[in-house]
Amino acid sequence: MPIDHIPQPDILPISETLRLRKYDGTHDFALSWYTDPETVWMVDGDRDVYTPEKLHKMYTHQDTHGELYFIEWKENACWRPIGDVCLSPDDFAIVIGEKSLRGKGVGKAAVSALIARARGLGWACVRVGIYDFNAPSQALFTSLGFQPEGKTEKGRSYILPL
Repeated sequence: MPIDHIPQPDILPISETLRLRKYDGTHDFALSWYTDPETVWMVDGDRDVYTPEKLHKMYTHQDTHGELYFIEWKENACWRPIGDVCLSPDDFAIVIGEKSLRGKGVGKAAVSALIARARGLGWACVRVGIYDFNAPSQALFTSLGFQPEGKTEKGRSYILPL
């Protein structure tokens, strides 16, 4: 869904092998990411894996409150989804569902692209909430200049002035 009635791009190119593709309502392939207890722990702070209904509800919420994209990786001339990312005025959400691509710069590239998008939209800042136990997300966002802003129930909020 557009933010502030600004059309959301269908594709945000990042590199020759990485892009963000606008959410189109199809997401069954992503269920495998959200049925992995380790991934769900990092996302939700519990290990209650997703059902198809819960996944649909999450994506519907994100799509109506921000710009939701699938992170796609080009392999053998074909693009395939490997994660998702959502930029909204109050929060960032990102999952690299393809475990073999975690820690390889994919998340940093995707978040960087959406920081540039937020700058282009004239936003003053972007925020993210991160659980205290999610060290990979803390490392990702602080490496991009996010600073702790406040304490939350299970972690901290971080801010990046633009």
